[in-house]
Amino acid sequence: MQTLEKSKPIKVLLDGSIVSPKGFAAAGIHAGLRYSKNDLGVIFSEVPAESAAVYTTSHFQAAPIKVTQDSLAVENKLQAILVNSACANACTGKRGLADAYQTREWLAEHLNIPEHYVAVSSTGVIGEYLNMEKMEQGIKNLHPKAEAADAEQFESAILTTDLATKRWAVEATIEGKTVTMGGAAKGSGMIHPNMATMLAYVTTDACISSEHLHTALKEVTDQTFNQITVDGDTSTNDTVVVMANGLAGHSPLSPQHPEWATFVSMLKEVSEQLAKKIARDGEGATKLIEVKVNGAVSDEEAQRAAKEVVGSSLVKTAVFGADANWGRIIGAIGYSPIEVNPETIDIAVGNHLILSQSEVADYSEEELTAYLKDEEEIKITVHLNIGEGSGTAWGCDLSYDYVKINASYRT
Repeated sequence: MQTLEKSKPIKVLLDGSIVSPKGFAAAGIHAGLRYSKNDLGVIFSEVPAESAAVYTTSHFQAAPIKVTQDSLAVENKLQAILVNSACANACTGKRGLADAYQTREWLAEHLNIPEHYVAVSSTGVIGEYLNMEKMEQGIKNLHPKAEAADAEQFESAILTTDLATKRWAVEATIEGKTVTMGGAAKGSGMIHPNMATMLAYVTTDACISSEHLHTALKEVTDQTFNQITVDGDTSTNDTVVVMANGLAGHSPLSPQHPEWATFVSMLKEVSEQLAKKIARDGEGATKLIEVKVNGAVSDEEAQRAAKEVVGSSLVKTAVFGADANWGRIIGAIGYSPIEVNPETIDIAVGNHLILSQSEVADYSEEELTAYLKDEEEIKITVHLNIGEGSGTAWGCDLSYDYVKINASYRT
């Protein structure tokens, strides 16, 4: 992707959210789809927004994905996104597809916008039908507002086994105009995406065509959302949607625009932070694991290797048990489908160099064990020393609680 200028400084909005960009509002309510928590939410733009999305590559894409794809196929614009938790509406056949289209129609009528300006998403148990009576009444009770509290209600409405809501927002200047971007996501289990990850929504008041927005989204997704793994399972419902309503007022962005790099950096910052929050909130997780691979023959091979290491059950359990067994790391590198020279590998865990040119380094196992015990974010760095490629992946440790949570998921 061509960039004519380095990115301008990006400011993180500590209290920002999906309603921080101009013209966006949100709502979240308890519609009764689950026992007591919020379970239905909406994001709304006061004007139609250029939009782009990426989806799970599962053979069993859920009904909501098909409806969202159908909406975007008309004009590549959206004005509202409806999201429910508790029920994935996946593997539900013709009835499930009809139900998804019906919820799109109900929200369009409620907000007085064309049906094809509505996207729908669902998350929860696979193979169960939506409670359409509660969906219809719940949609009538959705009244989006541009308040932080309403964004928080939306963030909670899209959760399943998540322990925490996930948000991030930034701003920068483009052509002297303030451009804002906010994101919200959910994800805790079934995290091993390929194309998208879980449910993630990004709003921005930047001015950009859907074509160029998709270009940026695809590049950034490959570097962020596609680089996280919790348990190696890919969901039927994974979706990332970006809406850009253009209200910031600058000229349209494209890869040839001198400030294109700033927009891409904003999108990467929001996406990476949401991805890391998903990884940190993995079911039963106690630690975030970051694996950085340098010196590969290409960025793609480095990314693949990093994800192999962070996805290794043996690496994950070693981190959980604070077991300084670096053989787990070298084992994962060994079976990675990439080019490797077995004689040139360096590995560090935190600041502890444990392997140098494939020879055991002089390190303190006691200090390394203490690092694994005491730190909530474990950093693993691998240098293959055969090229210039680099890549990073994020995941979490694997604990006893992961089994407990998933053994009783429906109860």
